[in-house]
Amino acid sequence: MKIIVSPDSFKGSLSATDAAKVMAEAIHNVDETIETVLLPVADGGEGTLNSLVNATNGKIKLVRVQDPLGRMISAEYGILGDEETCMIEMAKSSGLTLLSQGERNPLTASTYGTGEIILHALNAGYRKFVIGIGGSATNDGGTGMLRALGMKFLDTQGMELAEGAEALQCLEKIDTSNFDERIKASQFVIACDVNNPLVGPNGATTVFGPQKGATEEMVKAIDANLNHLADLIEKETGIALHQKAGAGAAGGIGGAFLAFFPVHLKPGIDVVMTAIDFEGHLQSASYVLTGEGKSDLQTLSGKAPIGIAKLAAKHHVPAVLISGYVEGESRKQLANYFIEIASVANKQVSSEESIANAAFHLKQRTYETVQRLLNL
Repeated sequence: MKIIVSPDSFKGSLSATDAAKVMAEAIHNVDETIETVLLPVADGGEGTLNSLVNATNGKIKLVRVQDPLGRMISAEYGILGDEETCMIEMAKSSGLTLLSQGERNPLTASTYGTGEIILHALNAGYRKFVIGIGGSATNDGGTGMLRALGMKFLDTQGMELAEGAEALQCLEKIDTSNFDERIKASQFVIACDVNNPLVGPNGATTVFGPQKGATEEMVKAIDANLNHLADLIEKETGIALHQKAGAGAAGGIGGAFLAFFPVHLKPGIDVVMTAIDFEGHLQSASYVLTGEGKSDLQTLSGKAPIGIAKLAAKHHVPAVLISGYVEGESRKQLANYFIEIASVANKQVSSEESIANAAFHLKQRTYETVQRLLNL
Protein backbone atom coordinates (compact mmCIF):
# COMPACT_ATOMS: atom_id res chain seq x y z
CA MET A 1 0.00 0.00 0.00
CA LYS A 2 1.19 3.51 -0.86
CA ILE A 3 -0.05 6.67 0.85
CA ILE A 4 0.87 10.12 -0.43
CA VAL A 5 1.38 12.58 2.43
CA SER A 6 0.86 16.07 1.10
CA PRO A 7 -0.03 18.76 3.66
CA ASP A 8 0.28 22.52 3.35
CA SER A 9 1.92 24.33 6.27
CA PHE A 10 0.12 24.53 9.61
CA LYS A 11 0.76 28.26 9.88
CA GLY A 12 2.20 29.33 13.20
CA SER A 13 3.12 25.82 14.25
CA LEU A 14 4.50 23.45 11.56
CA SER A 15 6.00 23.88 8.11
CA ALA A 16 4.53 21.73 5.35
CA THR A 17 7.69 19.58 5.38
CA ASP A 18 7.57 19.05 9.15
CA ALA A 19 3.85 18.27 9.05
CA ALA A 20 4.43 15.67 6.33
CA LYS A 21 7.16 13.97 8.37
CA VAL A 22 4.92 13.83 11.47
CA MET A 23 2.01 12.37 9.47
CA ALA A 24 4.28 9.76 7.87
CA GLU A 25 5.57 8.68 11.29
CA ALA A 26 2.00 8.17 12.46
CA ILE A 27 1.21 6.04 9.39
CA HIS A 28 4.25 3.84 10.03
CA ASN A 29 3.19 3.44 13.65
CA VAL A 30 -0.08 1.97 12.37
CA ASP A 31 1.66 -0.28 9.84
CA GLU A 32 5.38 -0.05 9.13
CA THR A 33 4.97 -1.81 5.76
CA ILE A 34 2.95 1.06 4.26
CA GLU A 35 4.97 3.03 1.71
CA THR A 36 4.72 6.78 2.25
CA VAL A 37 5.58 9.40 -0.35
CA LEU A 38 6.11 12.83 1.20
CA LEU A 39 5.03 15.66 -1.08
CA PRO A 40 4.57 18.74 1.14
CA VAL A 41 2.92 21.54 -0.81
CA ALA A 42 2.12 25.24 -0.74
CA ASP A 43 -0.34 27.31 -2.72
CA GLY A 44 2.08 29.78 -4.26
CA GLY A 45 2.66 31.90 -1.18
CA GLU A 46 4.96 31.45 1.78
CA GLY A 47 6.55 27.99 1.85
CA THR A 48 6.26 27.32 -1.89
CA LEU A 49 10.01 27.59 -2.40
CA ASN A 50 10.93 24.99 0.21
CA SER A 51 8.10 22.67 -0.81
CA LEU A 52 9.24 22.56 -4.44
CA VAL A 53 12.95 22.34 -3.68
CA ASN A 54 12.44 19.52 -1.17
CA ALA A 55 9.97 17.57 -3.32
CA THR A 56 12.25 17.67 -6.39
CA ASN A 57 15.59 17.22 -4.57
CA GLY A 58 16.62 20.68 -5.70
CA LYS A 59 18.96 23.19 -4.09
CA ILE A 60 18.87 26.66 -2.56
CA LYS A 61 20.93 29.62 -3.76
CA LEU A 62 21.58 32.79 -1.76
CA VAL A 63 21.88 36.25 -3.29
CA ARG A 64 22.26 39.77 -1.88
CA VAL A 65 19.34 41.98 -2.90
CA GLN A 66 17.34 44.96 -1.70
CA ASP A 67 14.40 44.48 0.64
CA PRO A 68 11.19 46.53 0.07
CA LEU A 69 12.81 49.61 1.65
CA GLY A 70 16.12 49.34 -0.21
CA ARG A 71 18.18 47.71 2.57
CA MET A 72 20.57 44.93 1.51
CA ILE A 73 19.55 41.46 2.68
CA SER A 74 20.36 37.83 1.84
CA ALA A 75 17.48 36.23 -0.05
CA GLU A 76 17.15 32.70 -1.31
CA TYR A 77 15.77 31.19 -4.46
CA GLY A 78 15.59 27.58 -5.54
CA ILE A 79 16.86 25.44 -8.39
CA LEU A 80 14.48 22.52 -8.85
CA GLY A 81 15.60 18.93 -9.35
CA ASP A 82 15.53 19.23 -13.14
CA GLU A 83 18.45 21.69 -12.77
CA GLU A 84 16.73 23.94 -15.31
CA THR A 85 13.90 25.61 -13.39
CA CYS A 86 14.26 28.45 -10.88
CA MET A 87 11.72 28.85 -8.11
CA ILE A 88 11.47 32.41 -6.82
CA GLU A 89 9.28 33.37 -3.89
CA MET A 90 8.63 37.10 -4.12
CA ALA A 91 8.13 37.33 -0.36
CA LYS A 92 11.83 36.47 0.21
CA SER A 93 12.89 39.84 -1.23
CA SER A 94 9.77 42.03 -1.36
CA GLY A 95 7.64 40.50 1.37
CA LEU A 96 5.57 41.92 4.19
CA THR A 97 7.33 39.68 6.73
CA LEU A 98 10.60 41.56 6.06
CA LEU A 99 9.14 44.72 7.60
CA SER A 100 7.98 45.60 11.08
CA GLN A 101 4.44 46.92 11.51
CA GLY A 102 5.76 50.48 11.71
CA GLU A 103 7.86 50.12 8.55
CA ARG A 104 4.97 49.22 6.26
CA ASN A 105 4.67 51.94 3.64
CA PRO A 106 3.26 51.12 0.19
CA LEU A 107 4.11 54.64 -1.01
CA THR A 108 7.83 53.81 -1.02
CA ALA A 109 8.05 49.99 -0.86
CA SER A 110 9.62 48.54 -4.01
CA THR A 111 9.80 45.22 -5.89
CA TYR A 112 13.39 45.99 -6.97
CA GLY A 113 14.76 43.02 -4.99
CA THR A 114 12.52 40.57 -6.85
CA GLY A 115 13.94 41.87 -10.11
CA GLU A 116 17.46 41.46 -8.74
CA ILE A 117 16.81 37.77 -8.02
CA ILE A 118 15.49 37.23 -11.57
CA LEU A 119 18.57 39.02 -12.92
CA HIS A 120 20.88 36.85 -10.81
CA ALA A 121 19.21 33.69 -12.15
CA LEU A 122 19.40 34.96 -15.75
CA ASN A 123 23.12 35.66 -15.29
CA ALA A 124 23.54 32.10 -13.97
CA GLY A 125 22.08 30.79 -17.23
CA TYR A 126 18.53 29.90 -16.18
CA ARG A 127 15.60 30.50 -18.53
CA LYS A 128 12.71 28.64 -16.86
CA PHE A 129 11.05 30.35 -13.91
CA VAL A 130 8.29 29.55 -11.44
CA ILE A 131 7.47 32.64 -9.38
CA GLY A 132 5.21 32.74 -6.33
CA ILE A 133 3.91 36.27 -5.82
CA GLY A 134 2.07 36.01 -2.50
CA GLY A 135 2.82 38.02 0.64
CA SER A 136 4.19 41.19 -0.93
CA ALA A 137 4.75 44.45 0.96
CA THR A 138 4.64 46.41 -2.27
CA ASN A 139 2.15 48.37 -4.37
CA ASP A 140 4.44 49.75 -7.09
CA GLY A 141 2.88 48.00 -10.09
CA GLY A 142 6.04 45.92 -10.46
CA THR A 143 8.04 48.97 -11.54
CA GLY A 144 10.88 48.18 -9.13
CA MET A 145 11.26 44.68 -10.59
CA LEU A 146 11.19 46.07 -14.15
CA ARG A 147 13.78 48.71 -13.22
CA ALA A 148 16.17 46.05 -11.88
CA LEU A 149 15.90 44.37 -15.29
CA GLY A 150 16.82 47.49 -17.21
CA MET A 151 13.60 49.42 -17.73
CA LYS A 152 13.50 53.14 -16.91
CA PHE A 153 10.63 55.22 -15.54
CA LEU A 154 11.21 58.88 -16.30
CA ASP A 155 9.68 62.21 -15.27
CA THR A 156 9.12 65.27 -17.49
CA GLN A 157 12.80 66.21 -17.13
CA GLY A 158 13.93 62.76 -18.27
CA MET A 159 15.12 61.91 -14.76
CA GLU A 160 14.49 58.48 -13.22
CA LEU A 161 11.73 58.34 -10.63
CA ALA A 162 12.29 57.35 -7.01
CA GLU A 163 11.24 53.83 -5.97
CA GLY A 164 7.68 53.08 -4.92
CA ALA A 165 4.10 53.90 -5.84
CA GLU A 166 4.10 57.55 -4.74
CA ALA A 167 6.61 58.66 -7.38
CA LEU A 168 4.47 57.25 -10.20
CA GLN A 169 2.38 60.44 -10.14
CA CYS A 170 5.35 62.09 -11.88
CA LEU A 171 5.75 59.38 -14.51
CA GLU A 172 5.99 60.80 -18.02
CA LYS A 173 7.75 58.10 -20.05
CA ILE A 174 8.60 54.40 -19.89
CA ASP A 175 11.93 53.59 -21.57
CA THR A 176 12.07 49.89 -22.48
CA SER A 177 15.17 50.13 -24.70
CA ASN A 178 17.48 48.49 -22.14
CA PHE A 179 15.00 45.93 -20.79
CA ASP A 180 16.84 42.62 -20.50
CA GLU A 181 16.57 40.82 -23.86
CA ARG A 182 16.92 37.42 -22.18
CA ILE A 183 13.39 37.80 -20.76
CA LYS A 184 11.91 37.17 -24.22
CA ALA A 185 13.82 33.89 -24.50
CA SER A 186 12.63 32.64 -21.08
CA GLN A 187 9.52 30.94 -19.70
CA PHE A 188 7.68 32.33 -16.69
CA VAL A 189 4.92 30.57 -14.76
CA ILE A 190 3.43 32.79 -12.07
CA ALA A 191 1.75 31.12 -9.11
CA CYS A 192 -1.16 33.45 -8.52
CA ASP A 193 -4.55 32.93 -6.86
CA VAL A 194 -5.68 36.53 -7.27
CA ASN A 195 -7.93 37.60 -10.17
CA ASN A 196 -8.18 41.25 -9.15
CA PRO A 197 -7.69 43.92 -11.80
CA LEU A 198 -5.00 46.55 -11.42
CA VAL A 199 -7.21 49.50 -10.44
CA GLY A 200 -10.68 50.41 -9.20
CA PRO A 201 -12.84 49.15 -6.31
CA ASN A 202 -11.60 45.57 -6.77
CA GLY A 203 -8.07 46.58 -7.69
CA ALA A 204 -4.69 45.94 -6.11
CA THR A 205 -4.68 48.99 -3.86
CA THR A 206 -8.28 49.11 -2.65
CA VAL A 207 -8.40 45.42 -1.74
CA PHE A 208 -4.86 44.70 -0.54
CA GLY A 209 -3.36 48.14 0.21
CA PRO A 210 -4.62 48.45 3.79
CA GLN A 211 -2.83 45.27 4.95
CA LYS A 212 0.39 46.79 3.58
CA GLY A 213 -0.07 49.96 5.61
CA ALA A 214 -2.14 52.11 3.23
CA THR A 215 -4.48 54.66 4.78
CA GLU A 216 -7.72 55.69 3.03
CA GLU A 217 -5.96 58.71 1.51
CA MET A 218 -3.03 56.57 0.36
CA VAL A 219 -5.38 54.09 -1.31
CA LYS A 220 -6.93 56.84 -3.44
CA ALA A 221 -3.55 58.34 -4.37
CA ILE A 222 -1.87 55.02 -5.20
CA ASP A 223 -4.87 53.80 -7.21
CA ALA A 224 -4.72 56.99 -9.28
CA ASN A 225 -0.97 56.51 -9.77
CA LEU A 226 -1.40 52.92 -10.92
CA ASN A 227 -4.14 54.05 -13.31
CA HIS A 228 -1.65 56.56 -14.75
CA LEU A 229 1.00 53.81 -15.01
CA ALA A 230 -1.50 51.55 -16.81
CA ASP A 231 -2.26 54.34 -19.30
CA LEU A 232 1.43 54.62 -20.21
CA ILE A 233 1.92 50.84 -20.35
CA GLU A 234 -1.02 50.62 -22.76
CA LYS A 235 0.55 53.36 -24.87
CA GLU A 236 3.85 51.45 -24.88
CA THR A 237 2.58 47.87 -25.38
CA GLY A 238 -1.04 48.06 -26.48
CA ILE A 239 -1.99 46.00 -23.40
CA ALA A 240 -4.65 47.52 -21.14
CA LEU A 241 -3.98 46.37 -17.57
CA HIS A 242 -6.59 48.57 -15.85
CA GLN A 243 -9.28 45.87 -15.57
CA LYS A 244 -7.26 42.83 -16.65
CA ALA A 245 -7.78 39.83 -14.36
CA GLY A 246 -4.66 39.07 -12.31
CA ALA A 247 -3.00 42.41 -13.04
CA GLY A 248 -3.69 43.50 -9.46
CA ALA A 249 -1.86 40.56 -7.90
CA ALA A 250 0.88 41.46 -5.39
CA GLY A 251 0.45 45.22 -5.65
CA GLY A 252 0.32 45.17 -9.43
CA ILE A 253 3.38 43.03 -10.16
CA GLY A 254 0.95 40.67 -11.87
CA GLY A 255 0.32 43.44 -14.39
CA ALA A 256 4.04 43.97 -14.98
CA PHE A 257 4.43 40.28 -15.79
CA LEU A 258 1.39 40.29 -18.09
CA ALA A 259 2.60 43.34 -20.01
CA PHE A 260 6.31 42.66 -20.41
CA PHE A 261 7.03 38.92 -19.90
CA PRO A 262 6.20 35.70 -21.77
CA VAL A 263 4.05 34.47 -18.93
CA HIS A 264 1.28 32.16 -17.75
CA LEU A 265 -0.64 32.99 -14.55
CA LYS A 266 -1.86 29.81 -12.86
CA PRO A 267 -3.40 28.91 -9.48
CA GLY A 268 -0.58 28.37 -7.02
CA ILE A 269 -1.48 24.81 -6.08
CA ASP A 270 -1.66 23.82 -9.77
CA VAL A 271 1.83 25.22 -10.34
CA VAL A 272 3.20 23.36 -7.34
CA MET A 273 1.59 20.02 -8.23
CA THR A 274 2.86 20.21 -11.81
CA ALA A 275 6.40 21.01 -10.63
CA ILE A 276 6.54 18.03 -8.25
CA ASP A 277 4.80 15.64 -10.70
CA PHE A 278 1.98 15.01 -8.25
CA GLU A 279 -0.06 13.30 -10.94
CA GLY A 280 2.73 10.80 -11.62
CA HIS A 281 2.88 9.84 -7.94
CA LEU A 282 -0.90 9.29 -7.86
CA GLN A 283 -0.74 6.44 -10.37
CA SER A 284 -0.13 3.72 -7.78
CA ALA A 285 -1.40 5.43 -4.61
CA SER A 286 -4.07 3.98 -2.31
CA TYR A 287 -4.80 7.22 -0.40
CA VAL A 288 -3.74 10.86 -0.24
CA LEU A 289 -3.47 12.59 3.15
CA THR A 290 -3.50 16.38 3.14
CA GLY A 291 -4.16 19.15 5.63
CA GLU A 292 -3.51 22.75 6.67
CA GLY A 293 -3.64 24.93 9.76
CA LYS A 294 -7.31 25.78 9.44
CA SER A 295 -9.88 24.40 7.02
CA ASP A 296 -13.00 26.48 6.48
CA LEU A 297 -15.17 27.82 3.68
CA GLN A 298 -12.13 29.66 2.24
CA THR A 299 -10.45 26.29 1.71
CA LEU A 300 -13.14 25.52 -0.86
CA SER A 301 -12.08 28.45 -3.03
CA GLY A 302 -8.91 26.80 -4.27
CA LYS A 303 -6.54 26.36 -1.34
CA ALA A 304 -4.00 23.54 -1.47
CA PRO A 305 -6.11 20.71 0.06
CA ILE A 306 -8.90 21.20 -2.49
CA GLY A 307 -6.48 21.26 -5.40
CA ILE A 308 -5.00 18.01 -4.14
CA ALA A 309 -8.40 16.40 -3.60
CA LYS A 310 -9.59 17.34 -7.10
CA LEU A 311 -6.51 15.84 -8.77
CA ALA A 312 -6.73 12.73 -6.57
CA ALA A 313 -10.40 12.28 -7.54
CA LYS A 314 -9.45 12.46 -11.21
CA HIS A 315 -7.31 9.35 -10.61
CA HIS A 316 -9.88 7.71 -8.30
CA VAL A 317 -7.60 7.99 -5.26
CA PRO A 318 -9.50 8.76 -2.02
CA ALA A 319 -8.39 11.90 -0.20
CA VAL A 320 -8.27 12.44 3.57
CA LEU A 321 -8.14 15.83 5.32
CA ILE A 322 -6.40 16.25 8.67
CA SER A 323 -6.15 19.92 9.65
CA GLY A 324 -5.27 21.84 12.78
CA TYR A 325 -8.84 23.05 13.01
CA VAL A 326 -11.85 22.28 10.83
CA GLU A 327 -14.68 24.80 11.01
CA GLY A 328 -17.98 23.04 11.65
CA GLU A 329 -20.02 24.85 9.02
CA SER A 330 -17.56 23.87 6.27
CA ARG A 331 -17.63 20.12 6.99
CA LYS A 332 -20.63 19.34 4.81
CA GLN A 333 -19.07 20.93 1.72
CA LEU A 334 -15.60 19.55 2.48
CA ALA A 335 -17.14 16.08 2.64
CA ASN A 336 -17.71 16.33 -1.12
CA TYR A 337 -13.93 16.09 -1.55
CA PHE A 338 -12.69 13.98 1.37
CA ILE A 339 -13.67 10.52 2.60
CA GLU A 340 -12.40 11.36 6.10
CA ILE A 341 -12.13 14.76 7.80
CA ALA A 342 -10.28 15.15 11.09
CA SER A 343 -9.57 18.20 13.22
CA VAL A 344 -6.53 18.18 15.53
CA ALA A 345 -8.33 20.64 17.80
CA ASN A 346 -11.55 19.07 19.08
CA LYS A 347 -13.55 18.63 22.29
CA GLN A 348 -10.59 16.99 24.00
CA VAL A 349 -7.80 19.23 22.64
CA SER A 350 -8.14 23.03 22.67
CA SER A 351 -6.91 25.17 19.77
CA GLU A 352 -4.23 26.64 22.04
CA GLU A 353 -2.99 23.20 23.06
CA SER A 354 -3.07 21.92 19.46
CA ILE A 355 -0.81 24.82 18.39
CA ALA A 356 1.51 24.64 21.42
CA ASN A 357 2.14 20.90 20.89
CA ALA A 358 1.34 20.69 17.19
CA ALA A 359 3.58 17.75 16.23
CA PHE A 360 2.36 15.55 19.10
CA HIS A 361 -1.33 16.15 18.47
CA LEU A 362 -1.08 15.96 14.66
CA LYS A 363 0.68 12.62 15.00
CA GLN A 364 -2.02 11.36 17.36
CA ARG A 365 -4.87 12.48 15.12
CA THR A 366 -3.22 11.02 12.01
CA TYR A 367 -2.69 7.70 13.79
CA GLU A 368 -6.36 7.53 14.80
CA THR A 369 -7.54 8.52 11.33
CA VAL A 370 -5.36 5.99 9.48
CA GLN A 371 -6.40 3.25 11.90
CA ARG A 372 -10.03 4.07 11.17
CA LEU A 373 -9.30 4.23 7.46
CA LEU A 374 -7.77 0.76 7.38
CA ASN A 375 -10.30 -0.69 9.84
CA LEU A 376 -7.52 -1.94 12.06
